[in-house]
Amino acid sequence: MISGAHFVINSTDAEADRTFFRDVLGFKHVDAGHGWLIFALPPAEAAFHPAEKNGGHALYLMCDDLKAEMAALATKNITCSEVQEARWGSITRIRLPGGGDLHLYQPKHPRP
Repeated sequence: MISGAHFVINSTDAEADRTFFRDVLGFKHVDAGHGWLIFALPPAEAAFHPAEKNGGHALYLMCDDLKAEMAALATKNITCSEVQEARWGSITRIRLPGGGDLHLYQPKHPRP
């Protein structure tokens, strides 16, 4: 029986991004050894989108109130991109210290 999922985020500065997840986003974590942090994530869902090739994956964190979450991040000096409206949700991007983007969105679709 499948009991969970483990999501990997590749980063050119993994230590900085781990610190961001720990100190800014406040995700609970364990140290798997040598500072290798494994983070607990909130409940998740998966969707499959059509693409021209396989292998591209993206992490979208969800929230119930995007504007409130963006305001809370701003108090921690985190800048979010402009909000983009899509049929399925309101989306912003957060630049991670390692240079990658993290998506944050408020879904408009029903939740499983």
